[in-house]
Amino acid sequence: MFSQFALHERLLKAVAELKFVEPTPVQAAAIPLALQGRDLRVTAQTGSGKTAAFVLPILNRLIGPAKIRVSIKTLILLPTRELAQQTLKEVERFSQFTFIKSGLITGGEDFKVQAAMLRKVPDILIGTPGRMIEHLNAGNLDLKEVEVLVLDEADRMLDMGFAEDVQRLVDECPNRQQTMLFSATTGGSGLREMIAKVLKNPEHLQLNAVSQLNDSTRQQIITADHNQHKEQIVNWLLANETYQKAIIFTNTRVMADRIYGRLVAQEYKAFVLHGEKDQKDRKLAIDRLKQGGVKILVATDVAARGLDVEGLDLVINFDMPRSGDEYVHRIGRTGRAGNDGLAISLICHGDWNLMSSIERYLKQSFERRTIKEVKGTYSGPKKVKASGKAAGTKKKKTDAKGDKKKAVAKTPNKRKSANRPKPDSLVSSDGMAPLKRRKPAAPAAE
Repeated sequence: MFSQFALHERLLKAVAELKFVEPTPVQAAAIPLALQGRDLRVTAQTGSGKTAAFVLPILNRLIGPAKIRVSIKTLILLPTRELAQQTLKEVERFSQFTFIKSGLITGGEDFKVQAAMLRKVPDILIGTPGRMIEHLNAGNLDLKEVEVLVLDEADRMLDMGFAEDVQRLVDECPNRQQTMLFSATTGGSGLREMIAKVLKNPEHLQLNAVSQLNDSTRQQIITADHNQHKEQIVNWLLANETYQKAIIFTNTRVMADRIYGRLVAQEYKAFVLHGEKDQKDRKLAIDRLKQGGVKILVATDVAARGLDVEGLDLVINFDMPRSGDEYVHRIGRTGRAGNDGLAISLICHGDWNLMSSIERYLKQSFERRTIKEVKGTYSGPKKVKASGKAAGTKKKKTDAKGDKKKAVAKTPNKRKSANRPKPDSLVSSDGMAPLKRRKPAAPAAE
């Protein structure tokens, strides 16, 4: 029960209003430590309820009577606009019975309107690093009095190239008293370096190993001959699987647009989401999916983070993601909050080794599935190594001396050919290039 936490009664009232009963494992582990003011480094899967794990302690810290705001007290950084917007909604829901005000700073929105909002000095500022830096450079943003800093989806921010921007924003908060860093994966050396720079004696909470992610989601692979065959499989799955809402992931915008066009032609209620879409299109796509106006979303990895849609229970990887972490973020869209989900990856000859690497990374073996109605000829490599990757055929070693002898035998005698001038050419003085023999000039016309 949330009443076990030392939270203000107004926050407990909001929690009850929202019908939150049992805290999730990440909330149960993180909230008490966060309330103590400890720095936290938390690894927890997407959809585990980690937003509430840092929002409730922050609100508890800020709660009090209405007053004139003179400085921003909390900064929450996230990698994508969608995730920032969802975090703002969570803050507003939990703070509905308080006087705490929050603001949002992301790209794709009116810069002047955001500057006006900053002049009102919100208690909590939520946003993406790129637009934050723009306001910082314009002199609109003062973070010197920030007390609590949250880096959510920190691994993704590094993947997206925000390392320098994040570090600069961290440096702009010299008086912070608490820093919390959340990620879905353990990350690499870049994340470890950031943790060392940003956190002070942090409490490490490993709520899940990568191999334990999405226990409620079945993970399958279906082999395919080529992309056209993959499209046939997608059509069969959408027509025969039981699902409320589905996402089809591709690695490129071109393929996303192609699949979207084909679905629309078949009168499916679909939308496409990728990096070339502006903020209005992105918001429209997500809103329609949430409201049920659209049942299928075709997307690149721009939508793999920050997408929390109730009833999303089918993920199809048309293209295999390029890393284990990206795979985790994709299938994290389904099987959320204990609900059942299905993630299906379509595997051609060129996808097998990548799929095998992801299996090893997750320490899992995906369920192999065959659909007889759309079965192809490719069913995986004939031979596999111990690692699970395809075993290639070894090239026969050639006898270097024998090859050399054959080559010499085939080469014509250079001396003889040199002594035999060609009818229309002469060898140049350096012996390198043929010179055209001049033809005699035609007699002048009389």
